[in-house]
Amino acid sequence: MSKPVQTPANYVPQFAVSFANADGTAATVNTAAPLPVTFPVTTTAPLTGSTSASVLLGPFTPVVGRSVILTLSGTWSGSVQLLRSIDGGVNKLPLTMGGAPWALFTVDCCEAVWDESETTAQLYLQVTLSAGTLNYRMAQ
Repeated sequence: MSKPVQTPANYVPQFAVSFANADGTAATVNTAAPLPVTFPVTTTAPLTGSTSASVLLGPFTPVVGRSVILTLSGTWSGSVQLLRSIDGGVNKLPLTMGGAPWALFTVDCCEAVWDESETTAQLYLQVTLSAGTLNYRMAQ
């Protein structure tokens, strides 16, 4: 049910920025009553751990519209490639940009590697080690 705006009249001038109080009356935006803007807090569990063997890690389900941060560290040699799937992991494709490999690492890193736009997408790490132990963390 819609409630009328009352501040003290039954209208708000068009130039006033306001929002509805809990009782449906208008509250004018000011420093004491800022515009009530909240962003949804959506999280996904990080993919984290360490490995001394070549392995496929995942899936990691990214939140749409948020950057994925990848951290790789340790004493290791080899490569780590970020893969993406939109079919539940049946097909996992390496990320590319302009046709060139993207998110392919041979040294430690801590950086944003991907911004997802599809809700069905999942990310994986293809780890190919020749020596050492890799610590990894993919999170948002």
